[in-house]
Amino acid sequence: MNKPSRLASLSPATLTAADAPLSYAQWVRKALAQSRDAFVLFDSSVDEPRDLLQAIIKKAFAAPVSDRYTSSFVKGNPFAVKALSRRYNVPEDHVLTTSAATTAISIVYHAYLAAGDHILVETPRFDLLATTAQAMNVEVEDFQRKAPGYAIDVDALRAHIRPNTKLIVLSDLHNPSGALLPESTMKALADLAAMHGVKVVIDEVYGDYADTARPHSAVHYSPHFIAINSLTKIYGLSTLRFGWVLASPDTLSPIRDTAGRFDFTSSNLSHAVAALVLEEDSQFDAYRREVMAETHPVMARAFENWVADGLVEGPMPDHGCILFPKLIGVCDTCHFSDWMAQTHNVRVAPGEYFGAPGHVRIGFAKDLTGMTAAFERFALGLHQYSATPACSL
Repeated sequence: MNKPSRLASLSPATLTAADAPLSYAQWVRKALAQSRDAFVLFDSSVDEPRDLLQAIIKKAFAAPVSDRYTSSFVKGNPFAVKALSRRYNVPEDHVLTTSAATTAISIVYHAYLAAGDHILVETPRFDLLATTAQAMNVEVEDFQRKAPGYAIDVDALRAHIRPNTKLIVLSDLHNPSGALLPESTMKALADLAAMHGVKVVIDEVYGDYADTARPHSAVHYSPHFIAINSLTKIYGLSTLRFGWVLASPDTLSPIRDTAGRFDFTSSNLSHAVAALVLEEDSQFDAYRREVMAETHPVMARAFENWVADGLVEGPMPDHGCILFPKLIGVCDTCHFSDWMAQTHNVRVAPGEYFGAPGHVRIGFAKDLTGMTAAFERFALGLHQYSATPACSL
């Protein structure tokens, strides 16, 4: 393979992270603006299923307009609530709809936290799980999910619970690694929550990728569990800005009250389309499974080659569309990501934004032709970068 023409003029040692953004969202915006021609290997969902979406919208909004187009302001779109109740096998009073998962995180935190409270948050993690609480003057304490398996040591977690600990926050599938928590861990967390009177918030935005191995939402394990999800990751429908919270009625009550007082962001149009999507969820699930059946084996083969070549280490997850390998011989992955974009037209997400320098998050539910070529350029670039003394450990 020929080296990209710009490689000779760009030494890794000449790049700087001085202008690094403060959050992952800021990094994504900066990365997309700086390298618009780069293949995005950090995109962490299937592509938007435009044909399916177009067909649903065309049918629903031709005259007469579907009755799914109704107010979502008071109790959420009733058709969406009913569809979520069916999908996750919970009563309708266990469901609260929101404007995407990030809004749901904020609502849950404002319902349960006040300045001076203490929460335990997994790391590596999606940064908003911590920064949302820190902005409220809540004390955030990390608990480690250690590579390679990213398990949770519930006994170790128990030792960090304080009288003012209100929430334990984690993700399943784990973001950024894609690891699936075993049922034994979920049951142990349920016992822990009951014993100490804390709530456990589970970000499930990737959970449906493991629907063949994961019997149900985490809320079925305990009335102390709060599950957050959206259409963004499972179907690639970020354009709808539709999310939800699942919890028992008692646990959901303060969240519902907080949403009623502060959440004015729901769109009747978006939530109507979301209801229509959820009523036809078998089509969208089939789309996701088809994409993953094509892309997961390609990613697994590439990853196996990278491991064999001594470029990365870590597990290839069985489920989901993301993985989080450690790059051998590289510690500054912000620097590496910038260099790869400029020299090989490939962007990966630096582990620094998830609390794990030296790792990168890769999303692989993408077009096979472009993704396969990007994998080849990634391996070539990592070989070259690792051989540069200024960039090695």
